[in-house]
Amino acid sequence: MSRTDVVVTGIGATTPLAGDAPGTWEAMLAGHSGAGQLTEEWAAQLPVRIAAQLAVDPKEKIDRVKMRRLDRSEAIALIAAGEAWADAGFGEARTDSAGVDPERLAVSVGSGIGGALTLLAQDDILEASGPRRVSPHTVPMLMPNGPAAWVGLELGAKAGVHSVASACATGAEALALGLDIIRAGRADVVVAGGTEAVVHQLPLAGFAAMRAMSTRNDDPERASRPWDKDRDGFVLGEGAAIMVLERADHAAARGARVYARFAGAGLTSDGYDIVQPDPAGTGAARAIATALRDADIAATDVRHVNAHATSTPVGDLAEVAALHAALGDHPVLTATKSMTGHLLGAAGALEAIASVLAIRDSIVPPTINLDHPDESLNIDVAAHKPRHMDIPAVLDNSFGFGGHNVALLFTRA
Repeated sequence: MSRTDVVVTGIGATTPLAGDAPGTWEAMLAGHSGAGQLTEEWAAQLPVRIAAQLAVDPKEKIDRVKMRRLDRSEAIALIAAGEAWADAGFGEARTDSAGVDPERLAVSVGSGIGGALTLLAQDDILEASGPRRVSPHTVPMLMPNGPAAWVGLELGAKAGVHSVASACATGAEALALGLDIIRAGRADVVVAGGTEAVVHQLPLAGFAAMRAMSTRNDDPERASRPWDKDRDGFVLGEGAAIMVLERADHAAARGARVYARFAGAGLTSDGYDIVQPDPAGTGAARAIATALRDADIAATDVRHVNAHATSTPVGDLAEVAALHAALGDHPVLTATKSMTGHLLGAAGALEAIASVLAIRDSIVPPTINLDHPDESLNIDVAAHKPRHMDIPAVLDNSFGFGGHNVALLFTRA
């Protein structure tokens, strides 16, 4: 790999906090929660009846005819990618992509679960009405590469369209792949990130059966409690987050605004368990150490960490152990999942956006609901309110079922 500098020139998101990236960031700094009670009939029978659903329905941004061909995860990926594309200064459609050669434009957008809502809905139709009533759009709506493919088609990308799937580490790994694609010389610009939309009774029932989710059904806004003694699991969320990654000299040549430098990435695997993280955090610590070497920066330069911290009893403290081993106790942590819930395959990408905005604004967003910190939490956390501070470098951690560990490092441009 070359040592080509890669920068972030565009961001886009649709989340439980807002329908765009600036609104999401503003809500994070204000400490708002996107979690709420599920009001659908099917939720009444579930042990978990809360989730962090989108603040803005995608049907408000995509016309009815087009929506019929899109799974919800595909629709929101298109919304976030469109925002990021325009934010980077490339216009609103592929016809406005001045300064980008389509053969030097790639896409790396992943989903942890894919088009599950389509699969489940079309199976209901099959069972109730027979095969002739199944939508002809079913397969492209449910295929895991669907979001990446739609983004690639919308932007006219011809340097490759890629879709990784590494559970809750997906969005971060998609960004790491984008970094590698540019460094390898395959593209000048990569549109990268993650998407997920699976708020449905089956995934909720499955996660609940694992005892992975919070059961604070009467207090959803306070249910996601990273590092708190009373944490009892994560809150399922939905959303999409996309970044425009660009070769630094390409961005400079067109006078692009730069949010941050994408300095490095580290990917490892635990080899421990299909759902439980290594409680010692050794795989995660190796990922962080690898990212530091890749970025060629010292651990002491990392002043802020946007932690994976999902609010699970084991996972939160395994990450703390990893941070101690790889960085020490000097960074200021935050867990934005306390506000957004856990967006699964989109989580790492959304937290990467929060990381670059933290650098831009010199501010750490708060961790809400941290009322009684766990005794093992021996690193400083920006609890309850944002923290103003100089941030030369941010670490963004993401971990996923299967033992996936991804560490991303962003620095001031």
